[in-house]
Amino acid sequence: MSFGNSGCAESEPYALRVIGDSMLPEFEDGVIIVIDPAGAIKDGSYVIARHYEEYIFRELRIYDERYYLQTLNDLYDTVDISGPEHIKGVVSQKSGRRRKDHKRYHL
Repeated sequence: MSFGNSGCAESEPYALRVIGDSMLPEFEDGVIIVIDPAGAIKDGSYVIARHYEEYIFRELRIYDERYYLQTLNDLYDTVDISGPEHIKGVVSQKSGRRRKDHKRYHL
């Protein structure tokens, strides 16, 4: 993912396309997600985070004040991050090929 000079304000929602199978079954390869940079960061939120110079899409898990980025597909590893400053946005909705695939996530 690249977040170069996109013309969007830092707090303005933006859309990304999911690539890969790490977030199956909730997010299929190719689905569009809308990210809110000002969304509430909480346990269980789907987030875009900066990890080792890359942006990754994961579910945020918080245990004993420690932050983890977890995939929904068990074939991938969970990683830990030092804190919420690595979170760059919270997924507010997804848009699939059919209307029934559209879903909003509570922020």
